[in-house]
Amino acid sequence: MDWQSDLDAAATTFADLLAGWYEHHKRDLPWRHTRDPYSIWLSEIILQQTRVAQGLPYYERFVKAYPTVQDMAAAEEQELLRLWQGLGYYSRARNLHQTARQIVATRGGAFPDNYHDLLALRGIGTYTAAAIASFAFGERVAVVDGNVYRVLARIFGIEEDITTTNAKKTFSALANRLIQQAADPATHNQAMMEFGAIQCTPVAPNCLFCPFQQNCRAFLTGRQHLLPVKSKKQPVRERYFNYIVIQQIDAAGKLRIAMKQRLEKDVWQNLYDFALIETDEPVDAFRYLADDETSKEVLRHGFFSGVAEERTQLLSHQRIRAKFWRVTLRPDSKMSLIGGLKFYELAEIEQLPKPILIADYLK
Repeated sequence: MDWQSDLDAAATTFADLLAGWYEHHKRDLPWRHTRDPYSIWLSEIILQQTRVAQGLPYYERFVKAYPTVQDMAAAEEQELLRLWQGLGYYSRARNLHQTARQIVATRGGAFPDNYHDLLALRGIGTYTAAAIASFAFGERVAVVDGNVYRVLARIFGIEEDITTTNAKKTFSALANRLIQQAADPATHNQAMMEFGAIQCTPVAPNCLFCPFQQNCRAFLTGRQHLLPVKSKKQPVRERYFNYIVIQQIDAAGKLRIAMKQRLEKDVWQNLYDFALIETDEPVDAFRYLADDETSKEVLRHGFFSGVAEERTQLLSHQRIRAKFWRVTLRPDSKMSLIGGLKFYELAEIEQLPKPILIADYLK
């Protein structure tokens, strides 16, 4: 059968083959055993950040901490960010919180039961709205994510660049046409994502045991590694963070470290880190930071402790190259902290939401 020339017939065959594959290969995941829109929404937001194996513990922690959308709405943002720590894209965690509050404040805690109204909620885009609408309410609307792009591009031989607006329309139209022939839209959407995640993978797809092998345009022409077409990513921006880790032993013999909340609109907004001096180039010696007001102040009241530690974190379009310059204040120092810095004991720091770069350093 030429699926490109007889799409109506192809849609039925596609849906049947996909459902048969899913029945035998699906993973047993907790959010697949519920129609609760809150649990489904939470799982989808977390899985946008990471793979299932890494996301499952986060999902379980969130469900335990906030069993209902009302519980999440009532939470403190700092507490929620602390649970999110390590997932990255912290703006999504803040949107998660704001959406929960919006649902409780304007809808009495009830999620909209259709795709159109779900889109009106803050932080819920087309993919998440389709997932909730189909999984929780059985609406026949297709999810379209990276897995779906890859599966459809390969099987149907679509060569449009998936980063373009026209391609998004093409793939969405095809996915929605295919789901019309599915026996159950929720199962079909789950199966599409699962197939892309564990069978039609980005690298080394399992074509040998693929149910679509005889109809897959990529397999038949040897182009699995060329599809989907995706333009090159934008260059990664290099940033050089010099952290001054100000520590002091107080009168009771407890170690305190100065930290501040990142309030500016930049990476890690509302998370906590140390006094920061960002430079255009890497700095090899502490004396090159001496013109900064914080550096001058700490050196008047303490001493630099050894060689700086280095750590790197790669974000979506930025690479943070951090050096940690540890400065110990004299026990009798009365230095005034500036720039929003405050002293925290280690037990207090443990409860603060921090970038994973900072958390790993503290360990």
